[in-house]
Amino acid sequence: MARVFPQAAISSPYMSTERETFTVWMKSLVYQTNGLTVYNSNGEITYRVENYDKSSNEVHIMDLHGNILFTIRKKKLWLFGSWYVYRECGSTQEEVKPSARIKRSSIRDGDWEVRDETNEVFWILRFDPKFAFQIIDINGDIIAQVKPKQSSNGVTLGEDVLTLEVKPRVDHSLVVALVTVYGLIKGLV
Repeated sequence: MARVFPQAAISSPYMSTERETFTVWMKSLVYQTNGLTVYNSNGEITYRVENYDKSSNEVHIMDLHGNILFTIRKKKLWLFGSWYVYRECGSTQEEVKPSARIKRSSIRDGDWEVRDETNEVFWILRFDPKFAFQIIDINGDIIAQVKPKQSSNGVTLGEDVLTLEVKPRVDHSLVVALVTVYGLIKGLV
């Protein structure tokens, strides 16, 4: 399976040798309620999340055609919870080993630790009280960044419209899963 960090071999339709920029609309495509819709740089829908029940501990990330790519589950442990991301594999789900596990960081308040299926560590670093953050690797290199989307004139398009920038050779489908988890943590998805 393709790993998140930039040294990964390109073996997935969800990776590119170029930096990719996406627009994330923090609304459901179908009902314009809970969920998110991700557009590529050509304005085409690439991913979507429909969350019909905000109290649910499970959401699915789908492609444009409704094929489930990931299932995200929240597991409540004591006071805090962890989020588990499972990559869909045909008709069965690989539940034995999640693709990623996200938990509150013990290093800095508001940040989250991510461990992929190979136990590689990444962090989601919050740098804005609203919804701006970076995903960095163990070396501190930025893997992906989310920030409010601005027009060419520098006008912010709204709190629910974001720009997602993903480095080359990074599995952007997994990055979208991490953006979704962060949205769930913030209560926006």
